[in-house]
Amino acid sequence: MGTIEAIHLADRVGAPVRAVQSVAARASVGLVGDRYGDLAESRVGPSGNERGDVTLVEAEQIEWLAQETGIELAPGETRRNLTTRGIRLNDLVGRTFRIGSLRAEGLRLCEPCAYLQAQVGKPILEPLVHRAGLRARLLDDGELHVGDAIEADPA
Repeated sequence: MGTIEAIHLADRVGAPVRAVQSVAARASVGLVGDRYGDLAESRVGPSGNERGDVTLVEAEQIEWLAQETGIELAPGETRRNLTTRGIRLNDLVGRTFRIGSLRAEGLRLCEPCAYLQAQVGKPILEPLVHRAGLRARLLDDGELHVGDAIEADPA
């Protein structure tokens, strides 16, 4: 079992992220106040894949990046919505899991991209391959809070 360590939102594409302690979540839509939370046209990304409703990244992977490469990322700099601790997100691809009281489905890895690398101005593409997080679909409406538990449903 893991926990939400931080929540970050950006009100539009490319805007700075801001940390919040809680956020309303809407099933099959996203996080209220986030850049993709209310944009129907953003449901599909440039590659033709569903973007998902929420993105997650492991705090442990950000710490690994700093330790192994010397590349440090500030909180929220990955531009992922939820920073987690204590759960392997890669293991949630194709599975349902709980974030606080909400159910979610892991869609696919949230791989780093050239856009993200340009935003942070650091060479993160290679070192974060298969380490940059998860895209998930929200299956319930509700609210997420820093400190909420994250737990995979039984297989």
